[in-house]
Amino acid sequence: MPGRRNHRHHERVHTMNTEQVLALAGVFQATELVRQAAHHGTWSGYAATTCLDSLFRLEADTAEDVFGGKSQLRLGLETLAAVLEGEQRHAESLQYTVGLMQLQRRFMRDGAMQALVGEKLADAAALGEALSQHERQDLQADAIAALYSETLSTLTPRIVVHGRPQYLQNPRTVSWVRSLLFAGLRSAVLWRQVGGGRFSLLFGRKKALEQAHRLLAG
Repeated sequence: MPGRRNHRHHERVHTMNTEQVLALAGVFQATELVRQAAHHGTWSGYAATTCLDSLFRLEADTAEDVFGGKSQLRLGLETLAAVLEGEQRHAESLQYTVGLMQLQRRFMRDGAMQALVGEKLADAAALGEALSQHERQDLQADAIAALYSETLSTLTPRIVVHGRPQYLQNPRTVSWVRSLLFAGLRSAVLWRQVGGGRFSLLFGRKKALEQAHRLLAG
């Protein structure tokens, strides 16, 4: 799953550059969509499409290429900015993000799982080519959800999603929640690949907030 990206930013652990902020926004976009789906049974379509498509761009050269442009990460950047400003309304999104960052470290140590995930995501990308976008994405989400159950759900910590039972018992919603968590993990892996580390936010909080606002404005 990590692909063959250039790890040129690893030495800049205590700064926050645009690549790192975009990767982090990718995680927050996925986790905020999970929160929306679990509590409301609906979620932002454009933002979910960006997350799903990021799973099929494993060999992209830049963070912006992974997401198809920074404008596709508006929800993630808004959520990241709100969290950095101390707002409590995204507490669950932050909780899921922390869990995915921990899960990412376990995933990156398991070469066999990474190989399997890369192979299965390539298969999922080719599904439903003759279908409408909506039908194709639901089919892909089902395949990715099954892959999540086979792989990521076997790692610790397991991410427990909170929400309303009527939504969390809906098969389509469950498939999308698992697919979005997978997309969040993909962004967490990207965060590490562009030099994001355990202390990056601790030392780079102000810089990250400035970058997020700049990206939203531009």
